Amino acid sequence: MWRSGINVNSHNQKYTRFCGYLKDCKVCPLQQQCMRKPPIKTGRQVQFKNDESRKKLSYIDKMKVKIDSPIGRRQYSKRLGCIEPVFGNITVNKGMNKLTLRGQTKVNAQWQLYCLVHNLEKLQNTMH
Repeated sequence: MWRSGINVNSHNQKYTRFCGYLKDCKVCPLQQQCMRKPPIKTGRQVQFKNDESRKKLSYIDKMKVKIDSPIGRRQYSKRLGCIEPVFGNITVNKGMNKLTLRGQTKVNAQWQLYCLVHNLEKLQNTMH
């Protein structure tokens, strides 16, 4: 669906309107949940009220909600155990607290070298 209007007035209320193309609605797997009858002439059109309850949350607030959920706590605890030590090792032990090269390809190569060194060190420690 695409947004066709932000402040659409209808019945003295402001709405944001979204429309779907007919060709997209015809092949959509969620069509039966979304529409009462199969589309013939036009696609789906939906409006949402623009009021205080629909204001956007900041990315920080969204992340707080995600992390505070039971699933988020479980996933974040896994991250703390497997991902954070890698970044800690690379930044503190290897001394990479900033990238020294410029340009996407050079930065990617530098980061991959640090990751390679980290993985080789892990392999060496598991072999002994």
